[in-house]
Amino acid sequence: MTPQKITPCLWVEKDAKAVVDYYLSIFKDGKLKDYRFFTKIPKDGNPDDLSGEFETAVMEIAGVEFSILAAGPWFKFNEAISLVINCKDQAEVDYYWEALTSNGGEEGPCGWCKDKYGLSWQVVPTEYFDLIHHSDPAISGKAIMNTFKQKKLIISELK
Repeated sequence: MTPQKITPCLWVEKDAKAVVDYYLSIFKDGKLKDYRFFTKIPKDGNPDDLSGEFETAVMEIAGVEFSILAAGPWFKFNEAISLVINCKDQAEVDYYWEALTSNGGEEGPCGWCKDKYGLSWQVVPTEYFDLIHHSDPAISGKAIMNTFKQKKLIISELK
């Protein structure tokens, strides 16, 4: 099998294994592919101080491979990068929304939320795209306007 050409790397502060376990608890089809703990590396780039350490992991969720780098608090997630979950129905939207916003996550507008690590997600029923791209401007317009009134997308309220 050809390796994935581009792999997103998610930088977290610490505990790469716990991060992977969290995502695998949400995405049931996922798996841990690799985990490494590195010690005796230059701390803060100082070659004379070999007390540094970091962790890496590789996981696969929904057929996509992600690298996890647990290397300190220097970088935080922001909304410039986000992931979209295309859901088959409202039940799947409800599942992912609850899983991502509970335990320290937070709701945002228009189907956007953040998980407990601050990674942004948009949880979207695939039917949503049919509605906002509909050839009838009344249908598409209503769906778009109703999107702005929601946090979690409720497909019945978009119609």
